[in-house]
Amino acid sequence: MEDKLLDQDDHLVVLWTSGDREVAEKMVFMYTLNSKLREWWRDVTLIVWGPSSKLLSDDQALQDQVKKMVEIGVEVVACKACADQYGVSDRLVELGIDVKFMGQPLTAYLKQGVKLITI
Repeated sequence: MEDKLLDQDDHLVVLWTSGDREVAEKMVFMYTLNSKLREWWRDVTLIVWGPSSKLLSDDQALQDQVKKMVEIGVEVVACKACADQYGVSDRLVELGIDVKFMGQPLTAYLKQGVKLITI
């Protein structure tokens, strides 16, 4: 997250923690992608956190969908602490994901009142 304050009323953050592929396809990716494509939200951020980072690093179809999200303007970031624990940080960076420590940015989103979905 940049240092600027975003319009919290038009910013959605999806915190993806599940290592379940079906959850990724049928909820996380479907809603995140369509939120940006259909302009339901001006700013859309997908945070890859925990088991989702391992799943993403191993699944080519999910990687292709994340690349599409990045191309259309979804901000995709991953928790560095989690990705490092799974040994997948470099792979996530190769996908165009900003891998960084996310505790402080997540706290800032919450304090700003940004809309947050956790899956």
